[in-house]
Amino acid sequence: MNVPATSLIYIHGFNSSPASFKAGVLRDVFERAGAADRLHIPALPPEPRRAMALLEATMAAAGPCALLGSSLGGFYATWLAAHHDLRAALINPAVRPWQLLDKYTGINHNYHTGEAYQLDPAWVAQLRHYEVPAIERPEQLLLLTQTGDESLDWRDGWEYYADCHLYRGLGGSHGFDDFDAFIPLVLRFCGIEL
Repeated sequence: MNVPATSLIYIHGFNSSPASFKAGVLRDVFERAGAADRLHIPALPPEPRRAMALLEATMAAAGPCALLGSSLGGFYATWLAAHHDLRAALINPAVRPWQLLDKYTGINHNYHTGEAYQLDPAWVAQLRHYEVPAIERPEQLLLLTQTGDESLDWRDGWEYYADCHLYRGLGGSHGFDDFDAFIPLVLRFCGIEL
């Protein structure tokens, strides 16, 4: 019996979309390998409960999968990996996003689509539901962080994911400079062969 090949679900960050730079780079890599059907990049709604429902549905449709989450997407990936026994790579993840996003309540615009929406304070509170108090399977998580992150304090992730596989780059940015150079590492860690 053939075991289906592992797919990758890329989880974008706050106010981002499948049109982000990292999503585009991943799409190119999978398309060049003839594996475009094994990359899933859902457009997440801003409400956490709805975002997680979409991610759960994406995982169910994808079959065997691993996760790659960036920023808020890294927070979501941490919860999903813990509850579904999956491998996940996390790029500059938000550790406690409810402490960061409360200042964004009100009107926001998606960086790529320009779509305006009202960030409800109740949505910020919803994020606490997806907190993973302690990492129980650190061997299944890979943290990729850069100290030049202008949006998040990299030390929060470094401490929270301390027992996981870790990479810390000096300098860089929240977008994670030279992301394309890390794709082979991410794929190998996630057990994805292209």
